[in-house]
Amino acid sequence: MTDTIVDLGAQTRIVARLAAGVRDEQLLDATPCPGFTVRTLLGHLLGLAVAFRDAGRKDLGATTDTGPDATEPDIGPGWREELPLALDQMAEAWRDPAAWAGETRAGGVALPGRVAGAVAADELVIHGWDLARATGQEYEPDPGALMASYGFLAAAADDPDRGGGLFGPVVSVPADAPLLDRAIGLSGRDPDWKS
Repeated sequence: MTDTIVDLGAQTRIVARLAAGVRDEQLLDATPCPGFTVRTLLGHLLGLAVAFRDAGRKDLGATTDTGPDATEPDIGPGWREELPLALDQMAEAWRDPAAWAGETRAGGVALPGRVAGAVAADELVIHGWDLARATGQEYEPDPGALMASYGFLAAAADDPDRGGGLFGPVVSVPADAPLLDRAIGLSGRDPDWKS
């Protein structure tokens, strides 16, 4: 896990850039995220940006209490404007040191602020990779967000109550592989996934 406050702004800008690069004809394409098309992955990113914005603000309610599997995520016609705005607001909320302190909620789960911040970084890093792979875009995550993501995933993979991985069975990756590949493997994805 991370003991460091991470500025999520660089990673939210990377995800927004990737989303802007999505072509309409790619919306129904498969992604490395099981069960998600590009369209539903974008919907998930929009939903998590709003939920983690509110979790960071400690503005708890429907957006922070709804589990990620409650409804199939989707996008509306204004998603190209809504997603970058929600990502900016999410980053701004987590720039406040108070977001990282005390307790908050996300996905209907009560979490310490530092854990929620690491989860937010992880969501952005892993789903950024998903989106880049699915749409054929270059991807280099923000180093601070990547370190937070890796720390969170490594702790989850080592937890015997989690069954060897948070998002599915861990995919074995060489110990000397790039940190992003190791994080992707810990997330239950194959770093060599291709569309």
